[in-house]
Amino acid sequence: MLVCYSSSSEEESEDAVPTDENNSFSRKCQEEEDGNNGGPARKKHKIEQQAPKSRLPLPGCLLAMFPDEEDAETEDSSLHGGRIRSFKHERGNWASYVYLPYHPEEEFMELLEDLLSFASAHGAVLTLQEEFHLSLSQTVVLRHHWIQPFAQSLKAGLMHCKRFLCTAGRLRVYCNAERTRTFLGMEVCAGHVQIMDLVHEVDKTMTEFHLDTFYKDPSFHVSLAWCAGDLTGQMKEGCIQGMQSLVDNHEEGPFVLQLDCEELRFRTGNKTFRFPLKP
Repeated sequence: MLVCYSSSSEEESEDAVPTDENNSFSRKCQEEEDGNNGGPARKKHKIEQQAPKSRLPLPGCLLAMFPDEEDAETEDSSLHGGRIRSFKHERGNWASYVYLPYHPEEEFMELLEDLLSFASAHGAVLTLQEEFHLSLSQTVVLRHHWIQPFAQSLKAGLMHCKRFLCTAGRLRVYCNAERTRTFLGMEVCAGHVQIMDLVHEVDKTMTEFHLDTFYKDPSFHVSLAWCAGDLTGQMKEGCIQGMQSLVDNHEEGPFVLQLDCEELRFRTGNKTFRFPLKP
């Protein structure tokens, strides 16, 4: 439950009302000043007006309570591995997206090391994803007061959706709309229909809040690694086929990524909502 605190206008007006004692004191001061027209009291008053007032600096704890509208550190791409925001950072706006999580196994991580080493040897230095997931929405901007209603709408729409298993095994190269980041992903080869059902429900909530729905012809995939800039041409020509051979000629046969779709997640800022699917 969100609790809003506001100052009381009645309290403010009561504090501003002067007492009779203050009124009489003010009149006395005015009379003394009028009686000493041009006297020491008036000169002193003029000197005080002309003297510059020195202000003490605000404590750091107070300044931290009211940060600048744009935080230079949040906009510095060097602090985020070269990543550039798709939209301007503003206080009260939360980057949000919906996805299915993937929990990697040891075999998967070993294969990833081989893929990244192969790409690096062919001029594409990739950074491993911090976490692995399959996106069910675009990244959108939510205002803080939309978060709870948005989550409730998602929960209602997903109540009838059941768990399923999807698999992926084909490597593909992707680039974001701004052409600022290139991704190596593993495309889904089974479970497409069930994923589309989830996207349909997510799109309903997006439409309800006047946000962008998912892509019309999506290529569902699990992102494995990324690099800054648009390296799609270089990766497609130089190393994607060689990396696919590593996947197909794995020690125990072609590697297939298996994703147990047991719950859908909604992440907004530093908050994560979980929605278990029906058994």
